[in-house]
Amino acid sequence: MNVVEAIKTRKSIRDFKPDPVSQKILKKILKIACRAPSASNAQPWQFTVITGYVLENIRMATIEKLQAGHPFSPEWEVEEWPPGSVYRRRQVEIAKNLFKLMDIPREDQQKRTEWIEHGFRYFNAPAVIIITSDSSLPETRPLLDIGGVMQTISLAALEFGLGTCIQNQGVMYPDILRKFAQIPASQRIIVAIAMGYPNWDFAANQVVSTRETVENMTTWCGF
Repeated sequence: MNVVEAIKTRKSIRDFKPDPVSQKILKKILKIACRAPSASNAQPWQFTVITGYVLENIRMATIEKLQAGHPFSPEWEVEEWPPGSVYRRRQVEIAKNLFKLMDIPREDQQKRTEWIEHGFRYFNAPAVIIITSDSSLPETRPLLDIGGVMQTISLAALEFGLGTCIQNQGVMYPDILRKFAQIPASQRIIVAIAMGYPNWDFAANQVVSTRETVENMTTWCGF
């Protein structure tokens, strides 16, 4: 798969087969991803790769906290898109598409709750990559670079037949990740990437997200 094809075909996968992903393949993906660009070649990222019983323990502890109504405590400022903004409209649009495919009516609170929990279970992914940055760095300084390595991981995964879903949900309870994955306090937990072999029979995996046209997003100067 060439780079252009990978960029065009990458999508968020919201359910995975139970088949494990080998450490060998995960290591190859991260080795490729580490070639992502970063300002001054700072490479301000670290990876914690979680699978097996450790991941199951994290899932169970996360759902327990979620069902008990514990407030989220992400380690960097995660905010909703402004009400009435085009960004919020795009978010609502894809949510409506997902709920339609999943047959989740607006008024069915039980199905909505089950869907939310599905996300906090990392969509049943057999492997999860947690990306962290050095806690001594300013909170926002590494985020642009981490965005680059995050996408590079998602693109590289396609070469091995794997799908991914980039998740804020997966880091809403950082204390659980620290407890079970032994992430030290010296690292700030930024984002999770669920990874595995896509379950294409799962309805939500058929969603196709839209994109704005280049004309709507670009100002040309000097042409």
